Amino acid sequence: MVVRESFDNNLQELQAKMKTMCDLAASSLEKAFEALKTKDVELALKVIDEDEAVDDLDTEINHFIIWLLAKEQPVARDLRKIIGVLKISSEIERIADFGVNIAKSTIKIGKAHSLVNITILEKMKDISIKMLQKGLQSFLDGDIALAKEVGELDDEVDQFCSDAYKLITSYLKEHPEETNHLVQLLLINRYLERTADHITNIAESAAYLIKGQMYDLNS
Repeated sequence: MVVRESFDNNLQELQAKMKTMCDLAASSLEKAFEALKTKDVELALKVIDEDEAVDDLDTEINHFIIWLLAKEQPVARDLRKIIGVLKISSEIERIADFGVNIAKSTIKIGKAHSLVNITILEKMKDISIKMLQKGLQSFLDGDIALAKEVGELDDEVDQFCSDAYKLITSYLKEHPEETNHLVQLLLINRYLERTADHITNIAESAAYLIKGQMYDLNS
């Protein structure tokens, strides 16, 4: 019983680190998009600097898992949960990187102005953050319904991505003088679409933990 309690405590600590990492990634996306909207280069630079905290947590989690596997030698569901944390932390690290990529695009855009509407991109960002929260909660609570909701929201992001691409490229044909600016917006559109894909991978890891079988929530 004491051994089990020790393992559960270690698992709780591991999940707490993952939750902190998730919060930082969500904050990265929020700040990066705020920097884009307000053309705040200083805020964009801050997003890039703060990414180190996510990378450090990812390294901590990896080391913790190696230690936990060697110490406890878990099997069955416990092993699936630990491997799930390992996979999810890697996905979260990648999501935070997309926040950095958006910040870098914002810096390249600088103070340039455009009349193209970025409301669709903001909707993609908002949905992605909602997906991230649901995906992590699905894993922590063992809630398969939340995992499936993430897959459904990913379909919404894909549709918005297609709409944004059409909008930006159409505007580009009429305003070739804004090519540099618009290319960065196209990149941001792609970053947000890929962010949603990585979050869907988190939901799939949650589904695997819950059901013991792989699900393709991206289809």
